[in-house]
Amino acid sequence: MTDTALSERSADVIVVGAGPSGSTTAYYLAKAGLDVLLLEKTAFPREKVCGDGLTPRATKQLVSMGIDISEEAGWLRNKGLRIISGGMRLEMDWPDLASYPDYGLVRRREDFDELLAQQAVKAGARLYERCNVSGPILDERTGRITGVTAKLGEEKTPAAFHAPLVVAADGNSTRLSLAMGLHRREDRPMGVAVRTYFTSPRHEDDYLESWLELWDRRGPQARQLPGYGWVFGLGDGTSNVGLGILDSSAAFRELDWREVLKAWTASMPEEWGFTPENMTQPIRGAALPMAFNRQPHYTRGLLLVGDAGGLVNPFNGEGIAYAMESGQIAADVITQAHARATAAQREMALGRYPRILKDTYGGYYTLGRAFVKLIGNPKVLQLCTERGLSHPMLMRFCLKLLANLTDPTGGDAMDRIINGLTKITPRA
Repeated sequence: MTDTALSERSADVIVVGAGPSGSTTAYYLAKAGLDVLLLEKTAFPREKVCGDGLTPRATKQLVSMGIDISEEAGWLRNKGLRIISGGMRLEMDWPDLASYPDYGLVRRREDFDELLAQQAVKAGARLYERCNVSGPILDERTGRITGVTAKLGEEKTPAAFHAPLVVAADGNSTRLSLAMGLHRREDRPMGVAVRTYFTSPRHEDDYLESWLELWDRRGPQARQLPGYGWVFGLGDGTSNVGLGILDSSAAFRELDWREVLKAWTASMPEEWGFTPENMTQPIRGAALPMAFNRQPHYTRGLLLVGDAGGLVNPFNGEGIAYAMESGQIAADVITQAHARATAAQREMALGRYPRILKDTYGGYYTLGRAFVKLIGNPKVLQLCTERGLSHPMLMRFCLKLLANLTDPTGGDAMDRIINGLTKITPRA
């Protein structure tokens, strides 16, 4: 390899995966002046399984990155959440907070990820598309990661990239983490999302719509499933319609969720147009790794962000906000470590990353795991869905809790209760 090629493939940090977590990490690292390689296995634009709906928590991250979120730039705003359950319907606006905007957004993942990657490139990151990382390069003496091997382009040309730090942002499957011996924790919840798109008159909607009762009516006896359905209008003539399901019941492994989605949409009002002939894409599914299901988040030169570290919110299945937040946290830790004079000092600074994640999310995710176990019981789930919507004050509290939207200081009584609960709950 020539000196030029070697320098092109060496950097201060390698980020593997240009999804929301990877691109956010690369953006903040580049903005801080570090040399960053952002390696993406596919080429943009590319599809990802997602509800395409963003809460105010994710919206805040986009604003922080300087993304143009105007309607003219193709974003659709929403006011809050519409909940449907037990024949009742409740519309709740997003809470009015100092820490977060009072609106969410909708955008197709088809170009959402590309916008974030391009923002990282504008900040100075070097993006390699069609760069399929095949494994880590390890220092034989220390076992630390010092780079990655990859296959480039359609020809799958072997290549090596080198950096003293590597960020695994390669999603739930995270081959890089597995190659470093970091396996999924079986005691943490896992979810599945399945979704498709329909041409529909419901495409312009001011609210994200969540159906808390998810029934499988295909057998002799209807049964309620541990999950929820959604209908998110995209403002472009189509709606994203899908299901989020938890692994807390036997039904999780028994059922073909694509068939459940077909049956559920077939039960919708005819005028909504959720029919096979109006489906614009095939039904696709993806795993939702929740509540720190892969740890430690830092080891031997490797940091895990987003889905690779199991950062999906167990309360509501939201992943993008936490992917971006963990990317920002990781970038800040790396930037501080990079400025330290000795290897021991750098390692001490990097060791803060898992602790910051646990301080930030640990108590909340522990509460979420308890919530997942509760609603895995069909009787508890039915009681919650039947009784909850008749108490608007309780539902507003639930919205703040489930969407993790509180002001950390000040705030109202609900904020103080939720913040207090997360502080006293163990941070596992």
